[in-house]
Amino acid sequence: MTKVIEEGQVIEGKVTGIQPYGAFVEIGENLQGLVHISEITHGYVKDINEHLNVGDEVKVKVLNIEEDRGKYSLSIRATEEKPQTEPKKKQTFKAATPKQDETAGFNVLKDKLEDWIEQSKEREKTFRQ
Repeated sequence: MTKVIEEGQVIEGKVTGIQPYGAFVEIGENLQGLVHISEITHGYVKDINEHLNVGDEVKVKVLNIEEDRGKYSLSIRATEEKPQTEPKKKQTFKAATPKQDETAGFNVLKDKLEDWIEQSKEREKTFRQ
């Protein structure tokens, strides 16, 4: 007799294959589901082989069932408690107080700007005549 598998159910399974995109898990007689790489564990998974091996017994949650296609989407991550993370500290930045020699370049620019404005006014006068 085969057991009925429903969405949301947590069941035991056995890893039968590993691919770069996920792991296949046997969840019943002649039934396999896929644990997508994003559902292996909390956090980033670069290589599934660092987390699972063929033959591992795992606890999975059934996320989605497409019976007509025989597809079972599973999650190991959903059966684990999310790790606690420390709240991010606010970063504060102190405004740098410019040294005298650092402001020299800005003063030159300020003077140049005034010169450019004067030149622009003189050009306007010559074009109007």
